[in-house]
Amino acid sequence: MRDFPDFNEATIAAMATPPGAGGIGIIRVSGPQSHAILQQLFQPKNPPQNFISHRLYFGAIVHPKTRAVIDEVLAVYMRAPRTYTREDVVEIHGHGSYLLLQEILAQIVTFPATRLAEPGEFTKRAFLHGRIDLTQAEAVAELLGAKTKEGANLAVSQLRGGLHGEIWKIRDALLAVRAIMEVAIDFPDEEVEILDAHALTARLAREVQEPLARLLARADGGKIIREGVSVVILGRPNVGKSSLLNCLLREDRAIVTELPGTTRDTIEECLDIKGVPVRIVDTAGIRETVEAVEEIGIRRARQKLGEADLVLLVLDGAEGLQAEDRALFEVAADKKVVVVVNKIDRTASLDLALYGEIFSGAPVVAISATTGEGIRNLEDAVYEAATGGQGLQEPGVAAPNVRHAAALQRALAAVQQVGEGLAADLPPDLLAIDLQAALAFLGDIIGETTTDDVLDMIFAEFCLGK
Repeated sequence: MRDFPDFNEATIAAMATPPGAGGIGIIRVSGPQSHAILQQLFQPKNPPQNFISHRLYFGAIVHPKTRAVIDEVLAVYMRAPRTYTREDVVEIHGHGSYLLLQEILAQIVTFPATRLAEPGEFTKRAFLHGRIDLTQAEAVAELLGAKTKEGANLAVSQLRGGLHGEIWKIRDALLAVRAIMEVAIDFPDEEVEILDAHALTARLAREVQEPLARLLARADGGKIIREGVSVVILGRPNVGKSSLLNCLLREDRAIVTELPGTTRDTIEECLDIKGVPVRIVDTAGIRETVEAVEEIGIRRARQKLGEADLVLLVLDGAEGLQAEDRALFEVAADKKVVVVVNKIDRTASLDLALYGEIFSGAPVVAISATTGEGIRNLEDAVYEAATGGQGLQEPGVAAPNVRHAAALQRALAAVQQVGEGLAADLPPDLLAIDLQAALAFLGDIIGETTTDDVLDMIFAEFCLGK
């Protein structure tokens, strides 16, 4: 178990519900003073001889000196180690008034060795006490920040130990190989050959390298689910970019008029397209202009284009292809592009194959942002482009995040070096160095060998009270 200043002595407290008005507000307390705080601040309606662990009691929180009632609450005392942090924990469920909750919290932190919790400190204590590993701790933050149902499912799978279990299987296989190496190191002069290079190479490939490769294959899909993609709507003025944004959002978010240049700034919104979180940006129509405000909007549009993962190049199907459309396609040449031919309700026929040839085989979708025709096809095209045509991974399967993927890559490289060393008939003590490095990289993922700086960075991303 790791340690940090006042970890074993301090009792911590924080609001566990978001600030603001609500029906219920919860304060969480964890540490050795929890029970004493409950006894002195909580006045139960029917006082028990002893608080029974994990049972809710109705009563009031009172001022410790004046005994004036601060709020009527439900309170629960949870005795260690059967708690989230494996410490004594108290939760106070009061009315969702930010002022009342702040007053209760202010009284709690007057107790000796009690302070406000740091962001993520409850989960950090759960990790430091061995209740969860680091992948599960990270899953808590990912669950709270999930943007889609698929993102929440991914976090729940990791929270339930999906990734943890797979890492441990690989780790156990490496430990078994390391045990063979250590025997070979300890008994170098034995006549019986201890290291069978062919058998060990096959075993490493089957039990370590292939599972590592499967985990890494999920990383891209997991990143898309967690972080989503940035999509920029690009086009000439008055081709229907803002109408398209409104149609995708199913609400009138952007102002739409027949006058070109209505959009003067970028408009950003989030939506869920088949489980992929999409941050979509409507931009000012790009054209030559001498109008100062519009010029600022165009400059911002170009900036957002540089940050985009995917571009929706909107064309006016009623007007037909213009030279400016081709120029904009060249501007976005280094991006994934979906060509959107709008206003099909105003034209008799369209040759989409011709558009595909003109725009170098980019996907082409015909829509009407006014009637909604073709929008489903556009969402399918965005999904295909965002996932590289592979779709999302199987629901409920844990996927490594960016930190995990980097460590998995290093572990895989170390194991490959072991295989190369076996092929070159290197002595077992040299092979053991790479083997130990692979184990250390896996240890980084689950928190066994993770540095304090990395831990601080991970838990700093949490909200207060978690």
